[in-house]
Amino acid sequence: MLGQLWSFRGRYKILHMTWFAFFISFVVWFNLAPLATALQEDLGLDTPQLRTLAICNVALTVPARIIIGMVLDKYGPRVTYSLLLIYAAIPCIAFALAQNFNQLVISRLALSIVGAGFVIGIRMVAEWFPPKEIGLAEGIYGGWGNFGSAAAAFTLPTIAATLSFGAGNVFNWRLAIALTGIVAAIYGVIYYFNVQDTPPGKVYKKPERHGAIEVTSKGDFWFLMLMNIPLVGILGVLAWRLWEVEYLNSTQLYIIWALLVGLYLFQAYKAWHVNQDLLTGKKHYPAQDRYKFSQVAILELTYVVNFGSELAVVSMLPAFFELSFGLGRQAAGMIAASYAFMNLVARPGGGLISDRLGSRKWTMTLLTGCMGITYMFLSTVTGAWLLPAAVLLVMTCSFFVQAGEGSTYAIVPLIKKRVTGQIAGNVGAYGNVGAVAYLTLFSILPEGGTGNRIFFQTLGVAAFIVAFLCAFFLKEPEGSFDEHHRDDVFVSEIVEDIEKMPSNRRL
Repeated sequence: MLGQLWSFRGRYKILHMTWFAFFISFVVWFNLAPLATALQEDLGLDTPQLRTLAICNVALTVPARIIIGMVLDKYGPRVTYSLLLIYAAIPCIAFALAQNFNQLVISRLALSIVGAGFVIGIRMVAEWFPPKEIGLAEGIYGGWGNFGSAAAAFTLPTIAATLSFGAGNVFNWRLAIALTGIVAAIYGVIYYFNVQDTPPGKVYKKPERHGAIEVTSKGDFWFLMLMNIPLVGILGVLAWRLWEVEYLNSTQLYIIWALLVGLYLFQAYKAWHVNQDLLTGKKHYPAQDRYKFSQVAILELTYVVNFGSELAVVSMLPAFFELSFGLGRQAAGMIAASYAFMNLVARPGGGLISDRLGSRKWTMTLLTGCMGITYMFLSTVTGAWLLPAAVLLVMTCSFFVQAGEGSTYAIVPLIKKRVTGQIAGNVGAYGNVGAVAYLTLFSILPEGGTGNRIFFQTLGVAAFIVAFLCAFFLKEPEGSFDEHHRDDVFVSEIVEDIEKMPSNRRL
C-alpha cells in the first residue's frame, strides 16, 4: 500500500479526496482557538465566557456524530460529506458577524456540527480498503485530516493579520473565520463530483432499519441503553455551564434538562424499534453475523481519553503557551500547533502499528498507557521550563494520543460492516463527550499552574483506567488481517448458497 499511496487513481484518489474533506472540516471546526484572544479583546469577553465558547465548539458534535452516522449508512458518504461541507459556510459567516456573546454561543453551537464530518470518511475508507490495510488507510484519513486543527493554528493568525490590510495590530478575525466556511462549501461541491461510495461492482450495505444501532443479543440492547446515557448527560452538563455564566436562567436550565430526558426516552424508543424483532424473539442472528456491543463500548471509552483529550488540549494550548511563556499570539498559536502537527505521522503510525504488530488489542492497550504517562509528565510543565523542552514533551504526548486514535479506528470498521457508520458515529460522539467533560473541568479550575496541573493529571488518570479496560476486556476482532471484510465474506457465502439451489427453490 505504501508504494501506491502517492497515486491519485482508484481507491487512493478516494482516500486523498476524503482526508482533504476531513482536513477542511477541521480547519473550520478549530478556527476559534488561534483567534480566541483577539476575539476576547474585540468583544470584551471575560475568561469564563471564552472557555464556555470552547465547550460550545464541541457540544453539538455529540448528537451530530450519531445522527450523521445514521444518515451516511442510509444515503452514503458522498452525499453526506458534500452537504456537511456546504453547510459549514452558514455558521462560519454567522459567527464572523456576531456582535455579542449570545450570538457567538448560538453560531458556535451550530458550527460544532461540522466536527461530525470525521465519521463520514471512516465509512468511505472502509468501503475501499481491505481489513489488512484498514489501520493505515484509516490512520492516513484521520491523521492527515486531523492536521486541519494544526493548520488552523498555524495559518489563521497570519491570515487574520494579513486581512487587516495594514491596520496596526488589529486582527481581522471575522474575515478569517468566514473565509474558512466559504472554502469548505466550495470543496463540498468538488467532492460531490469526484468520488463515489463504493468501488465499481460493489454493493453499499445498509442496515435494515434506521434510527439506532442494530445489536445482535438482548443483553447488548441493555448495554446500549446504558452507554446512551452519557451522550445525553453531557449535554446537560453543557446546559449547566451555560447557566453558570448566566447565559441561561434557572427555568431555561430545567426545561433543557427535561427535554434531554425526553431525548433519551426517544433514543430508547428508536433503539427498541430497530431491535424489536430480536427483543420479541422473532429474529435470531447466526453466530457469524453477531458482534459484541461491549467491544463498541470499550472503543467509545478509548476515544474519550484520546480524541476527547486532544480536542480539549488543542482548545486550551495556544492560550497556555501565550500566558505561561509570555509569547505573542502568532508564536503561541504556531507552537501550540506542534500538538496537532504530529497527526501527520502519529495517527497513520498508530494504524500501521496496528496492521503490522499482529494484535490490534495490544496496540490499543500500549498506546493508551503511554498516553497516560506523558500526560502526567505534561502536568509538571510551567513557565520555568525551557520552551524547547516543553514543546518536545507536547509532541511526544500528542504522538501517543493520536496513534491511539488511529488504533481505535483500525478496529471500528471491523466490528460490523453494515452499521459501521453508526458505530463510528457513537465512538466519535464519545470523543466529544470526553472533550466537553474535560473542558468543563478546565473552565472551573483556577487559572495558572494549579489549574493546568489538575487538568493534565485528570487526562493521565483517565488514560490509565482505559488502558486497564483494554488489557482485560477488549477482544481482537475476527478477521482483523483478512483480505476481505468478514461481512462481505458472509454475504458472498449466502449468495453462493442461493446460486447452488435449484431454480424452483429460489425466492
